[in-house]
This record gives sequence, C-alpha cells and structure tokens, in this order.
Amino acid sequence: MASSNASVPNNEGSAAPAAAPKPPTEEMANLHLDEVTGEWVSKTELKKRQKQRQREADKAAKAAAAPKPTAKPKVAGGDEEKDLNPNQYYEIRTRHVAELLKNPETNPYPHKFQVTYDDSKFHEEFRHLKSGETCPERELRIAGRIYNKRASGSKLIFYGMLFFHTAVAQNVKEGALPFEKQHENIRRGDIIGIVGFAGRTNPKNRQAEGKEGELSIFATEIVLLSPCLHMLPSVRFPFSDSEQRARMRYLDMLWNDKTRQILWQRSRMVRFIREFFHQRRFVEVETPMMNSIAGGATALPFITHHNDLDMDMYLRVAPELFLKKMIVGQFGKVFEIGKNFRNEGIDLTHNPEFTSCEFYWAYADVYDLMSLTEELVSSLVKELTGSYKTTFTTQHGETFEVNWEAPWRRVEMIPELERVTGEKFPPYDQLHTEETNQFLQRLCKKMNVECPPPLTNARMIDKLTGEFIESTCINPTFILNHPQMMSPLAKYHRDQKGLCERFEVFVCKKEIANAYTELNNPFDQRLRFEEQARQKAQGDDEAQLIDESFLHAMEYGLPPTGGWGLGIDRLAMFITNNYSIREVIAFPFLREEKTAPKEKFAAEIANVQPLPEEGIRSVGLQCPGGARPAGGHHRNTGHNLTFRPAMPPPNDDSAP
Repeated sequence: MASSNASVPNNEGSAAPAAAPKPPTEEMANLHLDEVTGEWVSKTELKKRQKQRQREADKAAKAAAAPKPTAKPKVAGGDEEKDLNPNQYYEIRTRHVAELLKNPETNPYPHKFQVTYDDSKFHEEFRHLKSGETCPERELRIAGRIYNKRASGSKLIFYGMLFFHTAVAQNVKEGALPFEKQHENIRRGDIIGIVGFAGRTNPKNRQAEGKEGELSIFATEIVLLSPCLHMLPSVRFPFSDSEQRARMRYLDMLWNDKTRQILWQRSRMVRFIREFFHQRRFVEVETPMMNSIAGGATALPFITHHNDLDMDMYLRVAPELFLKKMIVGQFGKVFEIGKNFRNEGIDLTHNPEFTSCEFYWAYADVYDLMSLTEELVSSLVKELTGSYKTTFTTQHGETFEVNWEAPWRRVEMIPELERVTGEKFPPYDQLHTEETNQFLQRLCKKMNVECPPPLTNARMIDKLTGEFIESTCINPTFILNHPQMMSPLAKYHRDQKGLCERFEVFVCKKEIANAYTELNNPFDQRLRFEEQARQKAQGDDEAQLIDESFLHAMEYGLPPTGGWGLGIDRLAMFITNNYSIREVIAFPFLREEKTAPKEKFAAEIANVQPLPEEGIRSVGLQCPGGARPAGGHHRNTGHNLTFRPAMPPPNDDSAP
C-alpha cells in the first residue's frame, strides 16, 4: 500500500512534488507549515524562524553594499609583524634578508655609502627653521639606525633616528629607486643611508597648539645599509634585566641612552687625565702585560703559559716596577693608562680586569703627590659635571652628597685606630713582630672584626682600617702613614720609624687612589721582598715574590721618586653615580652562562650552505742540492717554522 506522501502522476505523466507530512488530525488546528523546510511547526516557532532569516538577509545585503577594503600600502611594511614574538620575527626577517641577498640589485649589505654630514650638529645648525620651512638647496648625506618607524598613509613615512627625526615624503630623487621599492624592505633597527635636506614639519595638531613642527630631514633617497635581523626591545618585550644587559652589551649600548652616556663620560674622563699629564710634561709609555714574576702590587695574579719557551707567565697586577725602571733610565716623568689583571673576587666594585692610571715623578715625594691628586681629581669633576659636588647612591638606596673641592681631609692610620678602639698599639717599629700579631688577634676579637686567614699583621691592620676608618670616608679622604710591612715598595717615614710615606684616597667608603714616596734603597728593598716571601710562605697568595731584575735596576740608582696609581673604573663609578662597576666597563667580566636552549643561527634558518673547504696536506720542503733544513724563519710572517723531512708523494688512491 502506498504511503500518504508518495508522488502521484499528473496529467503530463511527470511526478508531482511530495506533499508535506501531515500531523494527526487533532493537532492540525495548532500547527503551521514552514515553507522553507517543509516542516509543520507551532506559530511561535515559525515566527522565530522567519525573524532569524530576515536578520541574516539584512546582514548579507549590508555586507554586499559596503565598499571593499583596500589593501594596506606596501610602504608600511613591517606593521604586519608587530604581533610576532622575537623568535618568530627573527625567523621571518632572516628568510626575507636571505632572499634579498640572492639578487645583486637588492643587496642589503652594500660596500659603501658616502656620509658627508655630522648628524650630531643637525639641531644646532637648523633650529632656526620655522614650521613648514625647508632648506632644499643644501643636500645632506647621513646614516644611522632606525629606532622608530611610522607610516602616515601611503605617501609619507617617519623614521626616528638617534639625533633627529626623518620625515620621508614621496619626492624621490631623479634616478633613484621608486618610493615603494626604497622602503618595502626597511624595518625598525635597520641601518640606513639618507640623502635629503633639512626642514621642519607643519602638522595641523601642532599649529592648533601654537607649537613648532618637528625638525627633520626630508629624504629624497633611502638606502638599506645593514638590516637588523632581530626585533628591537619594546614595551611588550623590554630590555631591562641587568644580567641580560651585561651579556648583550652591544644591544644595551644601542638601546639604552644612559649606557652610552656613561661610557661617553668615561671616555671624556680618560682624555682629561691624559691631557692633564701631557700639560705637565709627563711622557706616556707602555709596559709589558706579561712577566715571569707578578710584582708591583699585593694581589693574586692570573697565570698563563708560553708554549714556545715552555714557561709559566703572569698577567700583570700593576705596571709599577717597569715604570720605575724607566725612571732609572732617565725618564723623569712617566705615566701609563692601561689594563691590570687580578685573580680576585667579582663584586659590585671589583672586576678581574680593570683600568688604572699610574705615574712616577722623579724628585717628588708623597706630599707633592697629595697636592697633585687634589688638583687633578677636583678639576676633573668640575670639568665633567660643572660642579665640585656630586651625588652617589649605594645599592641599598643610601645617598651621599660628595664634595670634591680641595683641600681634602687627612687621617693618620694608627693614631686613628687607637682612638676608635681605645687600645694603645705597640711601637711603630714593632708592628711586624709576633707579639704585635697576638695583640692584633685580641683586638680583632674585642672589636668583633673577622679577618680571614692567614692572620698576618698586615691583613689584620688592613681589616681594622676598613671597618673603622674607611667607613667614615664619604668626601675624598687621605689615609696616611701605613706600617712598613703593609707597603713593601714604599719608602720608610722620615720621622716615624716603622711607618712609611704612603697615602690612600677613599671616597664613599671605597679606595680610588694609592701613592707613596718610592723606596730607592736596594738593600732595604731586598729585605722588604724577603718579608713578602715569608708572608707568602705563611699562606698569603697575594704577597709578592723577589724580583731580581728590579733589584738589579735599582742598583744603578733610582732617584727620589713619587709614585701614584688611580682606579679609572672606580672613579667613573662615583662621577656617573653607578654603584656597580659593570656599568662603567664596556664589556665587564661575567660568569659562564648557564646552559640554555640555543636559538638557530641566521645561516641555519636561511639554509645557507657553507663554502667548500680547501683540502690541506703536508708537503715536504727541499732545499737546492737535496738538503732539508731543520728549521728556519719565514720572512713574511716572522714566525719560527720547523721543516720536517720530505715525505714521498701519496699513491693515487690515497690522495685527498
């Protein structure tokens, strides 16, 4: 039997459409046919469906009537990358630059761009321009790094540089690449060359506020000189972690203005010191960085090895002994600014590799050096900061107001220790004895001063001085007249036996300079070296060895001499208000970085294949007549070469 909704043949013989299924008769009065779906539904459901269909139809009609969005101008390239993380940006940018390298016409690393203008003078020279004024008759050719990039439509791009803003309009120089081609490959961080002219913008918003426009360079040509593959720091990805800044110092320098300012100030400081000594007829010299004996200061040295001579060498801890040899050699005034190396701890004020300035002045003594020190440092601070007064903030937030103006405070070491401890010290000429050692151990225990072993007299006095005298030195202070056994190279005091003519300068509780009347008696100097050797035998690794070469030089006669050393890094810390020595050194020493996943190199990402390696094999050298030399000297390189007996040529099947 056929169902009630089966098709029924019509008069033309075709099948009629199937009728909608009908509900039972008793429900027909409450249901309505949905003509779209063919279903029988309630009146409420039908109205709901009809309203929904109407809304969808209206939405589609509105979308059809709306204008189609235009593609973003190509010159605003880079905006589509703003939501990427640094790793994604690096991969995309690397592949992009690798593609540019394939075409000589788009080479992003050109050999040369002629720079003809000093951009640091830009604001000073063109600040007279008013809003809307330009200077097109003078072409400027400059180069620099892009720190910001902003597009204003398809015909204007603004590049923010270090010393100026560059407004780029669509006025392309004749013969140059089209506007879009010049800018489509440029991103923030790239180094570009700019050809253009000076002018001042005239934006409407600044006009309304009565302000002048931005002094800019209106570029007629932009050349990509070196692309930056990495994303520069931003608000989303800041660059402020101190450890990261120290490890990526190059990025710290290019991104943080303060870092550059500190290093510029340090450079000015070194230049001032150098000119100060030149004006006083000191001769600047250079002395060895390596020696067979680490002398000139009480410090633990670094050891290296000379392979050819098969001997251990020491990196210098101070240039003192060599500079005094030059005084023996008739150089009356010498100075050296250079590196020293001490195998000691790393902290906020110590770096294993540091810079010092040392000078030696024949016929001067410690009192001449104090006057010269006050003159040099106070005038240096005045020149660099414009005042004798500076501010220094410690790592704990403690702030010191420092007055560098001469004269400076002077404190005698032993009398001051007697005053603060309430104990009478043994006679000065007995400070080196075993009885004094027992006295100092009792005193350290009484004053709750802990001195790490070995407990030599010199180390304990130095520790007490640090606790009770150095801690009071905020303004520059001379600490005078050290015990002789603390200063093996200083001359004995002319009035107080057992002491020597020496001073140290402390500022904000830290040492910045050390000086003394030099010991020039070779007999006394040998005894001092022997005392140092005894201290080393007791376990003091920092004590000095006997330098026979220096003693022999002294036997030719060292005139009465004043010697002086200044820590460049320390002084820079106080002048620039930085409590960490890392901040004033371009590339500070760092502990080995913990193992971390390494990102791929740019060559790996771009799939750059290495160049084929040259096959190298040993080739025998033979002199005329068949003789084979055992050794020789290469006239071009100056290297000593050992010639080995000539070997027979390899068989064909063994040739590389």
